[in-house]
Amino acid sequence: MKRSSGKTAVRGEVRELSMLFEISEILRQSMDLHEVVGPVLEAMAKHMGMVRGTITLLNRQTGEILIEAAHGLSPSQRERGRYQLGEGVTGRVVATGRPAVVPRISEEPLFLDRTGARKGLSRDDISFICVPIKLGNKVIGALSADRLFSEEVSFEEDVRLLSIIASLIAQSVRLRQSAEEERQRLIEENIRLQEELRERFHPANIIGTAKVMQGVYDLIAQVAKSDATVLIEGESGTGKELVAHAIHYHSLRATKPFVRVHCAALPDTVIESELFGHEKGAFTGAIAQRKGRFELAQGGSIFLDEVGDLSASTQIKLLRVLQEREFERVGGRTPITVDVRVLSATNKDLRGLAEAGEFREDLFFRLNVVTLEIPPLREREGDVELLVRYFLSSFGGQGKRKTVTDRAMAVLKAYPWPGNVRELKHCLENAVIMSEGEEIDEGDLPRAFREACQEREKERSLAAMQEADEMDLDGALDEVERRMIVRALERTKGIQVDAAHLLKVTPRSLRYRMRKHGLQG
Repeated sequence: MKRSSGKTAVRGEVRELSMLFEISEILRQSMDLHEVVGPVLEAMAKHMGMVRGTITLLNRQTGEILIEAAHGLSPSQRERGRYQLGEGVTGRVVATGRPAVVPRISEEPLFLDRTGARKGLSRDDISFICVPIKLGNKVIGALSADRLFSEEVSFEEDVRLLSIIASLIAQSVRLRQSAEEERQRLIEENIRLQEELRERFHPANIIGTAKVMQGVYDLIAQVAKSDATVLIEGESGTGKELVAHAIHYHSLRATKPFVRVHCAALPDTVIESELFGHEKGAFTGAIAQRKGRFELAQGGSIFLDEVGDLSASTQIKLLRVLQEREFERVGGRTPITVDVRVLSATNKDLRGLAEAGEFREDLFFRLNVVTLEIPPLREREGDVELLVRYFLSSFGGQGKRKTVTDRAMAVLKAYPWPGNVRELKHCLENAVIMSEGEEIDEGDLPRAFREACQEREKERSLAAMQEADEMDLDGALDEVERRMIVRALERTKGIQVDAAHLLKVTPRSLRYRMRKHGLQG
């Protein structure tokens, strides 16, 4: 920039501001820095009379400084422009963070001309200015320019102007880095949430290793990838909704909504509006249009819990959705098309209700494309102890984590659990509150559980006595001995030494008796 005064100085300032505004507009045009650095150099060449210019960026992993964009250089010359920190004028600027001015490159031994762009030119006529590009206190690269040497050129003005442009580039880099970091954070958060959902509802997290449960897991894996409607049958508290979750989150619809509807909890006057929505003024209190659960589940899955409790009129509308994939809102006339997978559950004998005319048979067959039956807890041998440990671990936030004594565990295993897993969870929550020590003992369990187990023991003893009436004395004694051994092994979790101590016999004697009764494999 030439030294000037008066009107010339004003015109120079106007040109400078015009250039800076143009560069600012260029940097705003794209979030991809690679797309804008070239046009920035073109603008500098147009306004400053720059012969050549480069923007170099530091690769912090390799320590190498590479040309990101250039004006006046061929592709091969750009490729040759590579520097290490402290190497040459550019390397020194990036290493120190201080600008450098070379009035005549022929007189500067540090000037390497690594690109070879000045070969064949009078090096006495070329000046080189290089300024750092900084993000905070960190140097991320450099901006440099070649211009023809002139006694009238103010290098201070050039350094100032290039420093302003470098600052604009740095701010642009910061904004792009922040945007990219936020985008990456959102991607990672989305992936984490999806994995968390998949892990949370993964069949492996449906606690249970009983053989009957493995069949459930296999069927979940088999039906999850299809779009077939699934009817989940089982007693109350067996975990039907958890199974529905697992099917959805292992399906191709996993990223779409999973919407649940508890059909038994809603009166007939409300259920249709909940399922299909309503138009404004459809009934008293309908002050605005409202979307139903089917619309909210668009693209995903809807879970109809206790579907056997739906009224006859609602069954007809549900059948239409399953057959034609469309419905109207309550009070509306415009058909609404939906793409929703229907998962339903019941603790009733839906087939029996259909045969008795209490549930639409055609709807039953539509819901029952695949049947998945959840076994009751009393049939899941060995799972009670796993569930007890899991629930006590999950209750850890309510106070000090507790354990269950062998006597209490024996009661829990003996109880038939008509309310299944849900009843077991509520029982343990109660026991955690009622127990004062670190352990939950038999006396900490609700009385109903203890009484039910005692009644069951009486029934077993009576059955054993009735069996004894029909066999000889030796047979009766063998049966009593076998039962005592089995119970001792259950109490000691299969540890034979402890079981022998409990039965007041030697471990060797216990092993002999176990072999006699076929209890040792």
